[in-house]
Amino acid sequence: MRGDGRTVTSKVLALLGAFEGGSHALSLSDLAARADLPLPTAHRLVGELTEWGALERDEQGRYTVGLRLWEVAQNAGRHLRDTARPYLQDLFSLTRETAHIAIRDGHEALYIDRVYGSTRVPRASRVGGRLPLHATAVGKVLLAYEEDWVREAYLAHRLEAATRHTHINPGRLAAELRKVRDEGYATTQEEVRDGACSIAVPVRLKPHPAAIGLVMLATQSTTMTRHLPTLRGVAARIEAADARPQPSLVRVPRRRS
Repeated sequence: MRGDGRTVTSKVLALLGAFEGGSHALSLSDLAARADLPLPTAHRLVGELTEWGALERDEQGRYTVGLRLWEVAQNAGRHLRDTARPYLQDLFSLTRETAHIAIRDGHEALYIDRVYGSTRVPRASRVGGRLPLHATAVGKVLLAYEEDWVREAYLAHRLEAATRHTHINPGRLAAELRKVRDEGYATTQEEVRDGACSIAVPVRLKPHPAAIGLVMLATQSTTMTRHLPTLRGVAARIEAADARPQPSLVRVPRRRS
């Protein structure tokens, strides 16, 4: 058990980190165990987090992420989300398929925004969710356009198979990433969820490159490249919008009455 050597901040972060991975409601003992904290310490810190609004306590005495923390989190990636949102909506309107945008965060694709289609496609992630780079089309694009040392470091680790179709052979994946870079797009076929396929293209932004993609039923895998012109057109519009200078707020002096 780690204890006295940790700062209060690290303990609080460990408690909040307990909700990563999709955990919706946790008991106090669950939180203490996941954060590796003594129960009295967890009780005190959880009480303070609940009072501030970072956590909420339900009728069963379990804790969930609070609305105040959710409100604060909405500012993360806000510029990119606000910039890309109208064009992502265009992408959905033109294709009628679920559209999303993602950036690389460590070894995962982090989904910044998504517009859902009406077709019931097996869903693997949500806004704010993460998926392995090698199992998603947006992830493969992000990895393909990274620096060589980033790809090599990623491929050096054991690759997990989300489905029996996931490409986990490092040599095969390296060759696939070279092809992605040459052709300018990536695809997947049931690599992260059975019944779903995806296609994605790069969005060259600074400082964080992004990727936009579409997810659809696996039965459409042979025809999904028909969406490439639309994807590339939308990507170019997001790049142009991001390059425009942001308007500054001008303070207008108030007149004295």
